[in-house]
Amino acid sequence: MAHAKSGDSVIVHYTGSLEDGTIFSSTYEEDEPFEFTIGEEHVLPSFQNAVIGMNEGETKTISVPPEDGYGEHKTEFVLKMERDQVPPELEMEVGKKLQIGLNDGTTRIVTVVAITEDSVILDANDPLAGKTLKFEIELIEIITK
Repeated sequence: MAHAKSGDSVIVHYTGSLEDGTIFSSTYEEDEPFEFTIGEEHVLPSFQNAVIGMNEGETKTISVPPEDGYGEHKTEFVLKMERDQVPPELEMEVGKKLQIGLNDGTTRIVTVVAITEDSVILDANDPLAGKTLKFEIELIEIITK
């Protein structure tokens, strides 16, 4: 039986959850398996490393600490914006995602995390930053190159 190795395209089902059991992504719920090529850096390195050596039909559960996932939550990525700087047509609510322009000409997705009378607090960290992730992975198929 073939083992998944670097360079193979693989099809997996997975469920990603947080330590408290909250599911943040599941191909089972989406009813669509996930295909990627091992070694092409389209997925977290710890996720693809877990798939290496697996056989079709095998399942595995891994835990990914923040430093191997989406990084630590960085306080310097939390921004305070004065309410009068917010365009009046933008309806602000906690949890809303916005795309903002940065001084260097790039854009970044931020999440509104708090609203006060005179300011809006935005978080540019990935929503999974600072969290330990758990993945339950099932290798469906190996497509050998």
